[in-house]
Amino acid sequence: MTSFSYRIPRSAFWRILVALVFIAACAISTGARAQFDTKAGAATAVVQTEQVRAELLAYAPQGVAPGAQVWLGLQLQHQPQWHTYWKNPGDSGLPTTLAWTLPAGVTAGEIAWPTPHKIAIGSLANLGFEGTVLLPVPLTIAPDFRPSGLAQDLEVRVSASWLVCRQECIPQDGEFALRLPLRGSTALHRASFEAAWAAAPKPFAGAMQATVSDTGMALRVSGLPASWRGKALNAFPETHELLNTPALPGDGDAVTSGTATQAGTQGWQDGVWTAQVPHSAQRYTSPATVAWVLVQGNDRLRTEAAVQGAWPATAARAEVPAALQAALAANAQQAQTTAPAMPGGLLWVLATALLGGLILNLMPCVFPVLAIKVLGFATQSGQSRAAQRAQGLAYTAGVVMSFLALGGLLLALRAGGEQLGWGFQLQTPGVIVALALLFTLIALNLAGWLNVGSVLPQRLATLQLRHPVAEAFLSGVLAVAVASPCTAPFMGASLGYAITLPGAQALAIFAALGLGLALPYLLASWVPAVARWLPKPGAWMDTLRQFLAFPMAATVVWLVWVLGHLSGVDGAASLLLLILGVCMLVWSLGLRGRSRTLIASISIAICAVFMGTTAQYGLNSEPPAAAATAAPGATDWQPWAPNSVQAALAQGQPVFVDFTAAWCITCQVNKKTTLTHADVQADFAAKRVTLLRADWTRRDPAITQALQALGRSGVPVYVLYAPGKAPVVLSEILTPGELRRAIATL
Repeated sequence: MTSFSYRIPRSAFWRILVALVFIAACAISTGARAQFDTKAGAATAVVQTEQVRAELLAYAPQGVAPGAQVWLGLQLQHQPQWHTYWKNPGDSGLPTTLAWTLPAGVTAGEIAWPTPHKIAIGSLANLGFEGTVLLPVPLTIAPDFRPSGLAQDLEVRVSASWLVCRQECIPQDGEFALRLPLRGSTALHRASFEAAWAAAPKPFAGAMQATVSDTGMALRVSGLPASWRGKALNAFPETHELLNTPALPGDGDAVTSGTATQAGTQGWQDGVWTAQVPHSAQRYTSPATVAWVLVQGNDRLRTEAAVQGAWPATAARAEVPAALQAALAANAQQAQTTAPAMPGGLLWVLATALLGGLILNLMPCVFPVLAIKVLGFATQSGQSRAAQRAQGLAYTAGVVMSFLALGGLLLALRAGGEQLGWGFQLQTPGVIVALALLFTLIALNLAGWLNVGSVLPQRLATLQLRHPVAEAFLSGVLAVAVASPCTAPFMGASLGYAITLPGAQALAIFAALGLGLALPYLLASWVPAVARWLPKPGAWMDTLRQFLAFPMAATVVWLVWVLGHLSGVDGAASLLLLILGVCMLVWSLGLRGRSRTLIASISIAICAVFMGTTAQYGLNSEPPAAAATAAPGATDWQPWAPNSVQAALAQGQPVFVDFTAAWCITCQVNKKTTLTHADVQADFAAKRVTLLRADWTRRDPAITQALQALGRSGVPVYVLYAPGKAPVVLSEILTPGELRRAIATL
C-alpha cells in the first residue's frame, strides 16, 4: 500500500468539524427565522405549524404572457380534527384572507372558493374545510405587461391569514412568495387546481325566489336538474351571520312532498325545491340580494336572487365582534405562550439531525457497509496516521456529499410538484435494479470471484488500488445508498422539518445528517487509540472478507424482494435472471485464452437478452392485479385511505396507522418483532383498535401528504389516534413495551 508523503495537522480535524457545525447552525438559524418569523418580512413557499401546512402553488400552462391568465392558490393541509373556514364561516370563525403584492400590470381576482361542508361544534355549526383544500385565485396579466429590466421570472407575494380551530381556535398567518418563469409553462400542480375547480359551484341558470319574514327566509328554486328531484340538498348562504347555521338544509333532512313551512325543513313541490331557514340571532345585515350554494352529491350550483319582503330589525352588533375579537386575542396569546418551543434554541435542529445520522449506523440496512468498514479498519492498521486521516475525511466527504445530492434532488422534485419523501429513490424500479447489480458485483468481489484487474485495464485497476482516498470516498457514497431507505430516531423529525425550509437551510440539515452517519469512522481515523483495539493484519482478514460477501448477497435478496412488491413476481424473476447473467459474465472474464473470448461473448449476449426482459417486466412501476391486491400481514389489518382515520374516529374507535414500505428494513423488523407480538395484538383487540397499514412502497401522494401533516418525510412512522385527542407519533424503533403503554392510555 503506497503511503502518503504529506501530513495533516491534528488540529485540522477539529477545525473542520467546528466549521461544519458553525455553517450548518447559521444556515438553519436563517431558515428557521424565515419559517417561523413570517411577520418580520421573510417569505417562503411553505409555512408549517402544528395544525396546518400552508403552501403557495401555481398553475400557468400557457406561461406568463401579456393578456394571459395564471392561477395561484393557497393549499392548506389540516391535521386531523382541525379545520379552517369558508367565506361564510358559520356561527363562529373567520374566513381565510389573502393580500397580494404584485408587479405593475398584474391583478389578482377573488378566491374561487370550493364548496364547504358543515362542521358541528356542540350546539353550533361552522362552514369550512378539513383535510386538504386549495383556495385558487386567478391572476390577470395586462395586455401591455412588460417585465422590468432583465427579469426572467415574475415574483408574486401574498400575505395570508387563517383561523384554524378544533375546540380551541388559533389565528395564524404567513408570508409567501413564488417566482413564475416568464418563458415556459408551470403546470405541475394541474391536478390540485382541477380538483379545486371541480369542488367550486357552477353558475345556475334556473330561478330562485328568496322571501323574508319575521321568522326567517323561505326559498323556492325551480329548474334544478331532474336527477336532484325528491332528494335532500345541502344549502349554504354566502352571507355571514344572516341565517341560523345549524338549521341550514342538509342531506340528512327529511324531505317533504309539499311546501316546507317549518323552521329548518326542506321539500319538493311540483319539481320546485323549497326550504325554510330561521334568522340568525346575531344577524346584523339586511342585504338586498342573497347568494346560495346548493349541493346534491358531487353536483354544486350557485344561485343568486333579490330578496323579497321586509327584513325584521337587526340585533345589536356591537357586542358580537368585540366578544369574537376578545376570544381571538386570548387564543393568540395562549398560542404564543403554550406553543412548544424548540429545546435549546435553533441549534436543537442541528443536534437532532446529527444524532439521527449517528443512530443510523445502528439500523439493519447499514449493517453490510459497517461490516466492510470493519475490514477497512484492520487494513489501515499498517498505514501512516496521515493516510488514515485522509481516508476518514474522504469517507466523510462521500457521505455528506451523497446526502446533499439526495436532499437536493428531493427538494428539486418537490419544488416541481412531486409528492416525495425520504427513500423516494427506492420507489423507482430502475434504481432497485441498478443497486441490486451493484451489490452483486460487490459481493462477488468480497468472495474473491471478481478481480478488478480482470475487468478493468491494468492501468486503471492499479490506479484504483493506489488511491485509497478515492476508495474511501466511494465507500461513503455506498453507505448512503444502502442507508437511505432507513429512518432512525430523531431523524424523522429533522427530515420533516427540512423539507419545509428554503433550499439552502434544508440542505444544511441533510449535511448534518450525513456528518452524523460518518462521525464514528471520522473519529476513529483521527483517534490513535482505535487502531490499538484492532487485531494485527493476517490471514483472518481474507476469511472475514469472504464472509462479508454473504451480508452483501443478503442485501441483493432484499432488493429482489422489494422489486417484487413494485413490479410483481415476473419483475423479480427477470432481475434474478439478469443477476445470473452478470455472474456468468464475471466468471467468463476470469478465464484465459480463447475460451475467455468465446464464453464472454456468449455471456454478454445472454446479459443483453436478460436486460431486455428486466426492462419489460422489472421496470414496470405497476404490478399485475394479483400482486397489487395481495395484502401482506395479518387479516385484521386494513389498507389506509385518506378518510379512513376520520371515519373510524367518527364511530368512536381508536386507530393505529402503520406507515411502512417494503424497501424499509426497519419497518419489516418492527413488523416481525412488535406489531405481530401476541401481547400487542391482544391489547389492540381489547381496546377495539382499528388497524390501518399505509403502504408507501410505491409512490403515493396521499400517503406523502399524510406524512407531511405529521411532520415526517420518511418511514417507518407509527401513529395512534383516539377520539377527542391529539395523535401520538411513536418511535421509529418500535418496541412492544412502548406500544402497549400507548395503547393503555386509550
